[in-house]
Amino acid sequence: MPGDNAKKALIDSLNGLLADYFTLYLKTKNFHWHVAGPQFHDLHLLFDTHATELFALTDVIAERVRKNGGSTLTSIGAIAGKSSIKDDDRAKVDAIDMVKTLRDDNAALVKVIRAVKAAATEAGDNATEGLADDWTDQAEQRAWFLTQIAA
Repeated sequence: MPGDNAKKALIDSLNGLLADYFTLYLKTKNFHWHVAGPQFHDLHLLFDTHATELFALTDVIAERVRKNGGSTLTSIGAIAGKSSIKDDDRAKVDAIDMVKTLRDDNAALVKVIRAVKAAATEAGDNATEGLADDWTDQAEQRAWFLTQIAA
């Protein structure tokens, strides 16, 4: 039977993932709002689609924290303190640089999700393990789409 340390590690990793999702969501929305250039229409719509996907998972991840007996992030400061994804508050970014940044961030998110899955395995949380597979697939798809644009 998993111990308290495994459960605490899972909660901590889920909160880190939650922070990363919020950070990537806001970065993606920033780029959605500020993209310009010949690919404006397509990128504006793609970034909005990606942001919607990211935001939709924040509640699911937070509820996994709560279902495991933990407390979730409570503020913007808590998100900033836990996120491994770099913040970006620039309004002027070249469109292809936006694409490359989001591609790299989604690829980094895959690694974080895999760490959460490993923590879920250690804690005996098969529900989070299963969800992590879906989250990985979604992040890989976003990274793939962005890779094809930046090619």
